[in-house]
Amino acid sequence: MMEATKDEDDLHDEAEELREETAERAPEVAEHDRVAELEKQLEEARSNALYAAAETQNVRRRLEQELQQATSYAAAGFARDMLTIKDHLDRALAAVGDELRADKTASNFLAGIEATVRELDSVFARNGISRVKSVGEELDPHRHQAMLEIPTDGAEPGTIVEEMQAGYMMKDRLLRPSLVAVAKKPD
Repeated sequence: MMEATKDEDDLHDEAEELREETAERAPEVAEHDRVAELEKQLEEARSNALYAAAETQNVRRRLEQELQQATSYAAAGFARDMLTIKDHLDRALAAVGDELRADKTASNFLAGIEATVRELDSVFARNGISRVKSVGEELDPHRHQAMLEIPTDGAEPGTIVEEMQAGYMMKDRLLRPSLVAVAKKPD
């Protein structure tokens, strides 16, 4: 097998030598070789130009996609900060008892807080911010953070039975996971 390869190489070398000698004596063969070389260079140049155009197109698409994402999620940090304010307002309203709600002055104050919460919810909705569903759902580590397990027969293991802090999404990105308690089988 090695012998056959050597013979083929020798034949190839002899053919090249013969071609070069013929080209020296026949200008049309030299011209043909020159045209073939130029066609090869032209094809390489075309190939390089196509590659460069494709690369430019890919870079443009990537930049457009990055710009679109940067624009869509530019407010994520601000929205995350606003979630703390929403939490404080929700806790304030949850802490108010029936006795305080019956008081005329306090009820007006509470109505203002409730209107603020509604407006904040409206702003969140307009900007694609939504609350993550938790209680009764299966634990999803991409949206929920399990803080503790509660032994119970009332729910399947791995089901969320309590939400300690609401989680939020901005369009398809998680702003903050829900802090939850998950059911487990009783001991």
